[in-house]
Amino acid sequence: MPRVIVKICGLSTAPTLEAAIGAGADMAGFVFHEKSPRHIDLDAARSLGALASGRIKKVALTVDADDDALDAVVEALSPDYLQLHGSESPARVEAVKARFGLPAIKAIGVATENDVRKAKEFAAADIVLFDAKPAPGAGLPGGAGVVFDWRLLRNISAISWMLSGGLSAENLAEALKATGAPGVDVSSGVESARGIKDISRINAFVGAARALSSPTAKV
Repeated sequence: MPRVIVKICGLSTAPTLEAAIGAGADMAGFVFHEKSPRHIDLDAARSLGALASGRIKKVALTVDADDDALDAVVEALSPDYLQLHGSESPARVEAVKARFGLPAIKAIGVATENDVRKAKEFAAADIVLFDAKPAPGAGLPGGAGVVFDWRLLRNISAISWMLSGGLSAENLAEALKATGAPGVDVSSGVESARGIKDISRINAFVGAARALSSPTAKV
């Protein structure tokens, strides 16, 4: 199968960022959402952003952030992508892209076929990220390690997209076989505890993705 794009999300320390880069991940996600255990402040963003610059694509994840908050994040991190992981409307995605001149990733929570169909509304998004829809009252829009029914994505076409939600090195082959996802995004699946990234798990996940998308791989 073709080479799978790999994003490690929720990185918050230099050693785990270095691990993601060294393992060969394509994207490093940094969370700017104070309710998340993976949240980083602007000083950390400057430090980590400088470490990542030119070595891996930087993704700034925000949740229903206003323009002032996005201004601060962009100034600190200099991201390559803006990931909008809240209830942002299609118009908001367009506005953010116009303001910052950066490609946008729009996360969509999935529980039913109707959720998948919403992707068509976000034509302005450069990448649609299909994640598990959080349970009512969960408090966070993602990163809970929950898997949704991958069969809902079997007929995705005509958009650039990635799969998220409960992925790990152990279930990655099954996920790719079920969905044919061109890209994968992992957070809790490479953690030893909530919000604590594990270098060995990062290496295992990226290694699994690379093995599965090698010229001789069978999925």
